[in-house]
Amino acid sequence: MGFVPFLLYVLVTSFTPGPNNFMAMSNASRYGFAGTLRFSLGVGAGFFVIVMLCSYFNLFLYSLIPTIQFVMSLLGSAYMIYLAVKIMRSKPGDPDGAPESMNSFAAGAVLQFVNPKAILYGITVTSTFILPFYQSHLSLILFALGLALVGILSTSSWALFGSLFQRFLAGWQRSFNVLMGLLLIYSAAAIFM
Repeated sequence: MGFVPFLLYVLVTSFTPGPNNFMAMSNASRYGFAGTLRFSLGVGAGFFVIVMLCSYFNLFLYSLIPTIQFVMSLLGSAYMIYLAVKIMRSKPGDPDGAPESMNSFAAGAVLQFVNPKAILYGITVTSTFILPFYQSHLSLILFALGLALVGILSTSSWALFGSLFQRFLAGWQRSFNVLMGLLLIYSAAAIFM
């Protein structure tokens, strides 16, 4: 396995804007960095499961990819648009607009199962960089743990940005929420472009 291409792919894919990172930044602007860690841990846990599933079912998934990709794209887009609308409709200090349940471990974990970027990333990283070279149970678990850690680090980085600019964002909460919502809608639309 080429370690540099693998590492570049993992870092670029994990740290570029996407649903996980947008949600982490949005949550951190509202709840602070520490309050968003449970969401980031949920992202890591959910992604660990995704990578494990991709590793063990990769050949089976490839035979079904057109169907799975389309269905997951639809589900993922719908969920991202739902999240975007919730974020855009929230008002400063309005706990009903962006419920804390969107900033939970479970929300972070569940997001991975409807996040086409995470699923396609899992399929790609396992089929291209892992399975051709490593197939033992231990190596698959270690790769999945490593990739989950990168997911936690990337969402935590975006959360740190959101919390550092919390005071600035508080004055611009409505505009910020609309921008974050529009970025999520863009992520949803980009799936079909």
